Amino acid sequence: MNTLLITATEESTGKTAIALALATIAHERGQSVGYMKPKGTRLQSNVGKTLDEDPMLARELLDIDAEMHELEPIVYSPTFIDGAIRGQEDPDELRQQVKTQFDALSADRDTMIVEGGGSLSTGGIVGLTDADIAELLDARVVLVTDYSQPGDIDSLLAAVNNLGDNLAGVIFNRIADTAFEELDSDVIPFLESRDIEVFGAVPQDQELAGVTIKELADELGADTLTDTPTDAYVERFLVGAMGGDEALRYFRRARNAAVITGGDRSDIHTAALEASGVKCLILTGGHRPSSAILGRAAEAGTPILQINTDTLTAVERAESVVRSGRTRDRQTVETMAGLLTDRVDINALLGDDE
Repeated sequence: MNTLLITATEESTGKTAIALALATIAHERGQSVGYMKPKGTRLQSNVGKTLDEDPMLARELLDIDAEMHELEPIVYSPTFIDGAIRGQEDPDELRQQVKTQFDALSADRDTMIVEGGGSLSTGGIVGLTDADIAELLDARVVLVTDYSQPGDIDSLLAAVNNLGDNLAGVIFNRIADTAFEELDSDVIPFLESRDIEVFGAVPQDQELAGVTIKELADELGADTLTDTPTDAYVERFLVGAMGGDEALRYFRRARNAAVITGGDRSDIHTAALEASGVKCLILTGGHRPSSAILGRAAEAGTPILQINTDTLTAVERAESVVRSGRTRDRQTVETMAGLLTDRVDINALLGDDE
């Protein structure tokens, strides 16, 4: 059996999309595929129970006949962490629980996809980091990372050292067009000279990298004050807390951004509406902008959203929406599967397609 543990150098690197895409590719190749996420970290409340969204989607995509507690034996919630600190969790029992569920889920499977926790260090409090789990399950580890500048390789090498002999190789994800040449000519040869296999590099895809303004408004419970299209994608957030002139210089460097600022900061609103990379404004504090600002936004085709929370809370909630990832449905997994098929050595991961 081929067991792959998909982990990442940090959170929100595309680990879930890649894990589920590999699973679906293996399934389409006729392999019997199992899935497990030992530590549930992307939590939501569902019918009174705290569950991880990723195993729920995996069960749907792969038609897995297993209960949620089998797919995610450890719910790595704040309550669990508090209990572990107080000595209420036995690491040996937890390890055995993970191994028992894995053995049951992997029976008669050709390929087993194991998804890592939020980051490489998640689970350390009970001795179940992704490196620990790879050792426990005898899994080959696929390390997902992004890349924008040479300094990013420091964290990658630290992760490689942490994973040791269980590392199978690296997948670069969400790579901007401007970074590909340096990655191909310098970075990948450097890693290969250190016997670190690189399976491929996946380009940034807007559908996977951000959320539409409409999705953002729905998630935030925001009111849309303008009658403008809301299908543009937002990938990052800028806080408008400076003077108008400084804000304009700041905003002009942005791309696919939403500006979050108080509803009474007309100078910030004006600056944001002059920057082509700003796709929407999110106004906080319950203040409604002037009719002049609304008119200018309509002319620019820039939506204005309004929420009643303070700016700090709005930033935390908005960033949480993007961090939660775009892996929400079959379509986003299929998109990633197409990218992997085009850009990654799938045969090295899943075996030859015969």
